[in-house]
Amino acid sequence: MAGKKACKAALQQMSGLRENPDTPIIACVSRLVKHKGFDLVTAAIQDIMGMDTQMIVLGTGDWNFEESFRQAQNQYPGRFAAHLMYSPNLSTAIYGGADIFLMPSKSEPCGLSQMIASRYGAIPVVRETGGLFDSIKGYYETEDGEIHGNGFTFANYNADELLERTNAAIALWHDPEKRRRLVTKIMKTDFSWGASAKKYMQMYDELF
Repeated sequence: MAGKKACKAALQQMSGLRENPDTPIIACVSRLVKHKGFDLVTAAIQDIMGMDTQMIVLGTGDWNFEESFRQAQNQYPGRFAAHLMYSPNLSTAIYGGADIFLMPSKSEPCGLSQMIASRYGAIPVVRETGGLFDSIKGYYETEDGEIHGNGFTFANYNADELLERTNAAIALWHDPEKRRRLVTKIMKTDFSWGASAKKYMQMYDELF
């Protein structure tokens, strides 16, 4: 995980966040529109920032969401970074340095960001809809210690469930051993068409 620590430190330096390896960074990289769930994010900002966390948002969109993030940056200097622009280089740095990736879309036919974040070792927190539900399964651990799932998910479209699952992701992040095991599993998740083809073949075998 040394590479992740270096990427996190670089992200904190370039985005104006305080350099602190012991504080998880929650990230959003998206169009800032209601369809992507940002009414939930803005409703939950105060509670999220009430936890021991940092947050970074990259994107452009509706003026009300942009203004909410500007206000949050002013209210929480060094802890909240709002980059209201399009920047491929910064998006790559965010994926590389973030610890938790938030994607609470109202609907999502496929979604790429949750898969990119997974490959970089950021824990996804997503709503159970469309491609998000297809690609991210909720984390749980059995009594024998086996880890299942590759992120945190919530079903209903409301800020309370978003907040509860985000809090659960933060709690796991603060457990180094569980974090290491889950992040390793997340980074190994196979999102390729090869994996999808195997599932189709299994389905056809069961039907015929």
